[in-house]
Amino acid sequence: MKTSGLTGGIGSGKSTVASLLVERGAVLIDADQIAREVVAPGAEAYGPLVERFGPVILDREGQVDRAVLAGIVFADPGALADLNAITHPAIGAEMLRRLEAERSRASLVILDVPLLRPLHRDAFGLDSVVVVDCDPALALDRLVRYRSMDRLDAARRISAQPSRAERLAGADFVVDNSGPLDALEPQVDRLWTYLQP
Repeated sequence: MKTSGLTGGIGSGKSTVASLLVERGAVLIDADQIAREVVAPGAEAYGPLVERFGPVILDREGQVDRAVLAGIVFADPGALADLNAITHPAIGAEMLRRLEAERSRASLVILDVPLLRPLHRDAFGLDSVVVVDCDPALALDRLVRYRSMDRLDAARRISAQPSRAERLAGADFVVDNSGPLDALEPQVDRLWTYLQP
């Protein structure tokens, strides 16, 4: 089994690349999806989050309201650090469990990790790191235009992530997603060839 970390800044199109890789046969382990699961009522990070941030982060059904929580943490670096300290260990443990479960079944596993750091390469035993890249101004425009995000909120989220230079420094393969979808497909084809066991 080969494992590859897939990362890119918010608005870069990383999720689109992940979907295209799944279409080609890769197994995807998605950190964002797991992040939603570990903060569900009764899950590992739920109680500590409510204790740290209070019931203001809960919706009427008692679920964590991600938009409210994001509004708090992306305006306060200390709160963001607290959120990460609560959720990241639970997310990492679940990703490792799922990776181990795929070991005998899958030939290629993609770990979609928005905040991929050099330590993840060792922790997850990654064979390669793929970065989906685009200019931060383009990413900001996409977030405002296609996700209807407030421009200031989108800019805060971009600035809270690893820098473009940091991501590119750790890349084994870069997908340039500055253009339209039809320019992305041939790059994903080349990436697919590169990732083969």
